[in-house]
Amino acid sequence: MGDHATVTNTGPDQAERTFERIIGNSAALESALDQVEQVAPTDSTVLIEGETGTGKELIAHAIHNASQRCGRAFIKLNCAAIPLDLLESELFGHEKGAFTGAIAQKIGRFEMADKGTLFLDEVGDIPPALQPKLLRVLQEQEFERLGSGRTHKVDVRLVAATNRNLMKMVARGQFRSDLYYRLNVFPILLPALRERPEDIPALVTHFLNIFSRRMGKRIDSIPPEMIVAFQWHSWPGNIRELQNLVERAVILSRDGVLPNPLQKRQTSAIILSSDTQSSLSSMAWENSDRAVIVETLEQAGWIVGGPHGAAAKLGLKRTTLMAKMRRLGISRPTPQDGTDLLDIA
Repeated sequence: MGDHATVTNTGPDQAERTFERIIGNSAALESALDQVEQVAPTDSTVLIEGETGTGKELIAHAIHNASQRCGRAFIKLNCAAIPLDLLESELFGHEKGAFTGAIAQKIGRFEMADKGTLFLDEVGDIPPALQPKLLRVLQEQEFERLGSGRTHKVDVRLVAATNRNLMKMVARGQFRSDLYYRLNVFPILLPALRERPEDIPALVTHFLNIFSRRMGKRIDSIPPEMIVAFQWHSWPGNIRELQNLVERAVILSRDGVLPNPLQKRQTSAIILSSDTQSSLSSMAWENSDRAVIVETLEQAGWIVGGPHGAAAKLGLKRTTLMAKMRRLGISRPTPQDGTDLLDIA
């Protein structure tokens, strides 16, 4: 993560281990990691919010690793992946014979996480009937297994995550307000990938190294036009979607050349779309696009059209690239022999 990602009350080696799997140094990501550093040494409940695929579980691990509970159990449970009738047993456990099919005693996740951290993903999917029991264990640090009247005391630090708007669920009566406020002690909002495009080159390189090594493929370089295309993609699936696309690109790669897996998805310009441009700093992005376009033109011998021209390499129509070049003031350096400034195949 760079020098900025240090962890309170830990040495540099521990800081590096805490954030080793979190890639990027954008301001949006650094802001979230600053909050991790602040809350990790405490035992306060943390609510991680963000879209699907933004890395909520990685942040939960970072909180645990930077806490005094590091070295103790880190237990996780995806509340949306467990059938509703089994979720209570998963959380609190059950005694033998507690219900049909309970042929043996089962230890729940809270008991497993004693002295450690419990990460509840998709906490907004916990059914209303179970929410009071979750509230009780958070407030009192005690619970009963299903089929037992014995109270168990635990010492658990809870980190919860959701991609749903819990406040709106509270307003609709779908989520208890007292549980929401108990979970929302320290909220951390993770930025969507489209809000941190400057981190995309590092993320692509990270996943490329993983998949090329796993598949035994050598990739000589990442085409700059692919990076720009990725930076302008909306990424509804966020980092998980990017990871899958890099894996696909490595599968499709030939002779060390990495193809752009987005190219076939799009029918218009990938870079500098007018809708996306309005939400970012136009000057910075124009400079970035200008550099990529010039580099691609140079690689193509300043040929714009044709199957080997710059437009094809960038995934653009020839007319679109020409218009973009005029707007950005791009022209071929004046040749010494007086030939045309731009060779259009």
